[in-house]
Amino acid sequence: MTHSDKAALRGEPSYVWRSGQDRRLRMIERWVDLNGTVLDNGCGLGAYLEKFGRYPGNHFGNEIEEERAAHARDRSDGVVVSPGEFLAFADNSFDTIFSNEVIEHVQDDRMAAHEMVRVTRVGGRIFIFCPNRWYPVEQHGIYWRGEYHFGNIPLVNYLPNALRNRLAPHVAVYTKRGLLDLFAGLPVKLVQHTRIFGGYDNIEYRLPRIGRIIKQTLYTLERTPFNVFGISHLLVLEKVADVKETN
Repeated sequence: MTHSDKAALRGEPSYVWRSGQDRRLRMIERWVDLNGTVLDNGCGLGAYLEKFGRYPGNHFGNEIEEERAAHARDRSDGVVVSPGEFLAFADNSFDTIFSNEVIEHVQDDRMAAHEMVRVTRVGGRIFIFCPNRWYPVEQHGIYWRGEYHFGNIPLVNYLPNALRNRLAPHVAVYTKRGLLDLFAGLPVKLVQHTRIFGGYDNIEYRLPRIGRIIKQTLYTLERTPFNVFGISHLLVLEKVADVKETN
């Protein structure tokens, strides 16, 4: 599998830590307890796992790509290789599950949602970032005439499902209802849902003043109905019962 093929199928992990990741970390800290037993589900190269290491809890990573998992192990112990649909952990293992732009890449996102709930302890929380359908740009590239074209493609996600999914069959994208439907019938309650804009660190690096204005404007819009156009969903769920008890 070439790098482009892997990027299309799995997405790109965080290679560097910038202000955008710092901002997301602050959001995570607000909604979940990183002092407990934490699973970074789809940990990539281990960037967030390394930051979680500031906390005294037990932190684990799960990654489907062995090469990426090997890099993550250089940053944190407890990284295993398994698909999101079949997590290699026992029921009720974790106080917190963190999933950062991962669920859109799995083969069966409903099964992946079930697995996150299964391995979360009752009273524990699941924290998810994933792509928003109404963000004006598809960031994962498209397939055109059988070839993958990497890049940011405008308006793809505004197309009807049949056409959108032909252009981007390699990655899912979610409305709020579609995201919550993944957890329908599972023993969780909604704690928080919103949409956020990105870090835009590259723009700020090249054009500092303009980049800061863009970020300040968009972060203000997060507190308005215009957040419907944010880049990602932020979803926090709390497990309220054992999965087996609800089956």
